[in-house]
Amino acid sequence: MLTLALKQFLRTGGVRAGLAFLLVAGLVSLLIGRQFLDRQARAVTETAQFQREDFVRHAQYQKDEIGLLLYYVRFALVNQTRALAGLAIGQRDVNPSVQRVTIRTLEAQKYDADLTNPANLLLGNLDFSFVLLYLFPLVIIAFCYNLISGEKERGTWRLVAVQSRNLTRFVGLLFGIRIGLIMSILLILLGLAVWVLGIPLDSAFLAFASVSVGYVLVWFGLCFWVVSGQKSSANNALLLLTFWLAGLLILPALVNAWVVAAYPVPEAVATTLTQRKGYHEKWDLPTEPTLTKFYAHYPQFRDLPLPNTKFNWTWYYAMQQLGDDESAPQARNLRQKLQRRADVSERIGWFVPTLHAQLQLTELAQSGLRNQLRFLDETTRFHERKRLYYYQKIFTNAPVSGENWAGIPVETFTDQQSTSGWLTLAPLLGFLGLVVGLGYRRLQRTIHEY
Repeated sequence: MLTLALKQFLRTGGVRAGLAFLLVAGLVSLLIGRQFLDRQARAVTETAQFQREDFVRHAQYQKDEIGLLLYYVRFALVNQTRALAGLAIGQRDVNPSVQRVTIRTLEAQKYDADLTNPANLLLGNLDFSFVLLYLFPLVIIAFCYNLISGEKERGTWRLVAVQSRNLTRFVGLLFGIRIGLIMSILLILLGLAVWVLGIPLDSAFLAFASVSVGYVLVWFGLCFWVVSGQKSSANNALLLLTFWLAGLLILPALVNAWVVAAYPVPEAVATTLTQRKGYHEKWDLPTEPTLTKFYAHYPQFRDLPLPNTKFNWTWYYAMQQLGDDESAPQARNLRQKLQRRADVSERIGWFVPTLHAQLQLTELAQSGLRNQLRFLDETTRFHERKRLYYYQKIFTNAPVSGENWAGIPVETFTDQQSTSGWLTLAPLLGFLGLVVGLGYRRLQRTIHEY
């Protein structure tokens, strides 16, 4: 019976086309992911080469004052790109994976982004997560919306009811065939991703695959609940497409609008303005108050000799430091609000499976907002390390030739944040159990009528 039902389903118009569509779209998404990873790797290589050449060139032209040299040079920090990011690019196409900062004021540098065509950003990327989240449900709806109603409309449902010993098992068989075919496409794509993108078979990939499977099963469960009501095919299709629009377009947009309104970030502008004011106004003030505040922050430099000149690099970098110090409250508020946005979105996602799956895929791929916030935190620590190391050399006027400028490495931030498997799958499994349970009860009530 299974073989017969499978052959009949595959002969149905559009089934093979739908499966081919998913497979081709998935393959295209893997190629796009491969191109994205190649661009990231190329950017890191070019950054390392440029930093080495740039440092050597500045050292050749700025031989006398290390403070002047360090005014210009930028130190690079790389946000490591997981191979999984090729499956879920997330915000990596907006937020740079390489930060290049001077040891001057930091806050204005932290949020520098790459120049990108806004039309490309509007269209987004056809990565695997897009295919999974948006296209897989459409094909599932097309396969399942008339699973029972089609039999009734063709006048064969009563015949099936009479001949079948267990109608529930028969419906389960039909769903099992569709689940098996869709899961086959999904697993083929995930298997190819391991090879095409070079993804290691670690816990992150297994969690990513589990979320993908759970998400697909949620849509099958939703279809089962809808078709168990035994309404017309047109009614089922309309209801399922409404769920698709609401779950993938309307609800995420509403959640985003509410989160942005609930946690506005005027600090994004205030931080930059306060930092610039805190630095530039020091040109018109006496040097003593600036140095006093600077030494209060860094008492270890208090005993270093201060040049008896109208301009000195100790005073200049003290001004730069105070720009960051005076904008620190706004910077903390901005960081906290962005973190709250991420936290609230995740909590809401517990009740919206589509949103939850999207957030979890980007979190596992380390391409979402949380990863970017952790990278910015590491940028702050990286900048502080560079300051502390070079302030000593600047304030003592260490010779430029005493530093191995060609050997300064590009540092890499590796995000060690892990995601709980239970928290990742619980909302999907909970919603799946709910809709399957409700669908089973509805199906049992209608079966008893025959």
